[in-house]
Amino acid sequence: MKIQDITLIRALRHHNYRLFFYGQSISLIGTWIQQIALSWLVYRLTNSALLLGIVGFSGQISTFFLAPLAGVIADRHHRHRLLLITQSVAMIQAFILAILVMTHRIEIWQIIALNVLLGAINAFDIPIRQSFTSDMISNHDDMSNAIALNSSMVNAARLLGPAIGGFLIAAVGEGMCFLLNALSYIAVISSLLLMRVPKRELRVRKSNVWEELKEGFDYTFGFMPIRTFLSLVGLVSMTGGGMQVLMPVFAQDIFHGGARTLGLLMGSSGLGALIGAVYLANRKSVLGLSKVIIVASFSFGCGLIGFVLAPSLWLSLIMLVFCGFGMIVQMSASNVILQSMVEEDKRGRV
Repeated sequence: MKIQDITLIRALRHHNYRLFFYGQSISLIGTWIQQIALSWLVYRLTNSALLLGIVGFSGQISTFFLAPLAGVIADRHHRHRLLLITQSVAMIQAFILAILVMTHRIEIWQIIALNVLLGAINAFDIPIRQSFTSDMISNHDDMSNAIALNSSMVNAARLLGPAIGGFLIAAVGEGMCFLLNALSYIAVISSLLLMRVPKRELRVRKSNVWEELKEGFDYTFGFMPIRTFLSLVGLVSMTGGGMQVLMPVFAQDIFHGGARTLGLLMGSSGLGALIGAVYLANRKSVLGLSKVIIVASFSFGCGLIGFVLAPSLWLSLIMLVFCGFGMIVQMSASNVILQSMVEEDKRGRV
């Protein structure tokens, strides 16, 4: 059976996307290993939930402010080259973190500063990477499958990364986790270098960056369907996204465990997200996704309530599966719908 005959993975028939999928899959495992190691390191050094929140905030605030500008850049320049830059800088950030931890020179202000840097990198990397999907897929009918496979890739890593990270923290410490993440970027950078990407015809732009930024906001928030889906994604992220930041508190203080318990908690959420991503990848069209989003949002909310009220670790793990499923289905399905309706020259900004 050929790849194009398998609904679940039909986007892999595209050479560039196949390279990206394999390279990014390895790199994302490293990213999740670093994420769990970073949160555990902060809580081990400070024993402060407040500082956990501050570190989480530091990684998001630069993304929040820079992402709209990054979207403009994604629409003005060749995304393939931009991705090589963002992935290379992210690798350097991980190496610096590894060196500081392994030489026992790490301090909380350094973690915050490096997290601000990583947030700035992600501000550019995320919109560029998401909009780059359309450059790798020549058949528009395969776009929804490619987006769903992207989610599957992220959440397979989200399942494996924390489990591996929890074991490595207990065995060799956080420094090795950061080093492995740095090395994992070699896979995605290599896949980008091996791609044969035709030059995207860039629209001649007479306006400046700020005018295009305003145009992006006007287009996004002036078109009700786009505004509605983005608002829902924002609401779910704001109310539930902080759950992962506080996981070390649940692992150590509530469930009286260690790094392996943290890995279990993060892995359970990743399992639910992976199930949701596989479900979306197996869908053949965007028809009916609006109803799916409603059900997924409800699943996420109920799972989150169940998690914080659950009297035992195992029941909490089950609730986290529902959380992960609901969040990824809601966000990925919204992304599929947005990608299908957005004009190509505004894709990065949206």
